[in-house]
Amino acid sequence: MKNEITYTEHNGLYYPDLALPEQTNYTLGKYANLRLDFMKKHRRGTYTTLLTKGRLNEYLHAIDIQAHELLDNTIPRLAKERGVDEVLKAHNALQWVAEMNNIKASAEEIILQEVVYQ
Repeated sequence: MKNEITYTEHNGLYYPDLALPEQTNYTLGKYANLRLDFMKKHRRGTYTTLLTKGRLNEYLHAIDIQAHELLDNTIPRLAKERGVDEVLKAHNALQWVAEMNNIKASAEEIILQEVVYQ
């Protein structure tokens, strides 16, 4: 029977042999860790379900990949929309750096709202 629980005796007491299923062991990045923290505080049911089913690490890894793909697509799009290009970089490198930092901050805010804190 699949759901049968076995017990182990220690000093006259019986303890259930419980173990979580094996999970993947991906290294988690910035966005995955932010999502994990958010889930622990605001999505306890989802967090517990993924953890007990052994799918938490895989889910967080997918979140990290999705966030990085969105970042890789958003930064060039925002740079093009705002006219931040190689010409600006050649003529005013300091302004180009400031604009690119602003674009990266905007892209990360989009990622936090659309991927991490949903």
